[in-house]
Amino acid sequence: MKPITEYSDYRKYMRDYYEERKKGSYFSWREFAKLAGFTSSGYLKLVCDGKTRLSRGGAAKVAGAMGLTGFGAQYFCLLVEYCDAPDANVRLEIFSRMRALMEENGVRILGAEAFDYFKSWINPVVRELAPIMPGAKPSEIAKMCVPEVTAGDVRNALTLMVQAGLLHLRPDGSYVQTNKGLSGDPALVAGAMHAMQKQLTLLAADALDGVAREDRNISGLTFGVDEKTLWHLSEELDLFRQKVKDILSKVENYDRVYRLNLHLFPLSKAKEGKDENQG
Repeated sequence: MKPITEYSDYRKYMRDYYEERKKGSYFSWREFAKLAGFTSSGYLKLVCDGKTRLSRGGAAKVAGAMGLTGFGAQYFCLLVEYCDAPDANVRLEIFSRMRALMEENGVRILGAEAFDYFKSWINPVVRELAPIMPGAKPSEIAKMCVPEVTAGDVRNALTLMVQAGLLHLRPDGSYVQTNKGLSGDPALVAGAMHAMQKQLTLLAADALDGVAREDRNISGLTFGVDEKTLWHLSEELDLFRQKVKDILSKVENYDRVYRLNLHLFPLSKAKEGKDENQG
């Protein structure tokens, strides 16, 4: 089996453990449950099938049944919390604990660069600003950000992106973008992107007061819609986003960084059924 730290889903690890045990000798879900101290013979299969979850105490018992001790057991228990977290914010907090545990034990963190990049709006902004400000100090780049950030924030962003291969540092001290992408656990990256989206949405709200009207375009519509039209609107927004990307791909010499947010979200629940007079 792969090391526990290469798993991003505790259910997958449990299932792989079960299949590995079955290869060498007779092993059943009943025996697995018994080893972990559960009376229900099919409980762990239900867990692996995603039909129920492990409690904190249950996670510790399963870790012991699989022979995990010390760091491995701690990581498995945190992985259970991470996978079953109720929302993205909690998931990010648990990942930070997982990361600290791994660093304490000298274990490489797979996909950490993607997590770090997407968790802050500062990173993509600095990635765009650095190449057009050759020789600029972090404090100078920081003052160009809206809202202004600290020189430390910029310095950390530059270090991260050079390490991740998103920016290349030339001998003369200037930066150029690379075409390298970031990869990592999809759920983890999605959680970090969720946090960034919230940050950028708040920045859009602040722009209403902090950015001159001629430098922004913020508007919206409130409307009634049915499911068919909603899907149509979503498709049109996807096409529009692609069109914007095509336009931006032709920009050769940019002098500022902008953010375009596309928000389509419900302001009411769907009405159940139809009135009789609506046919």
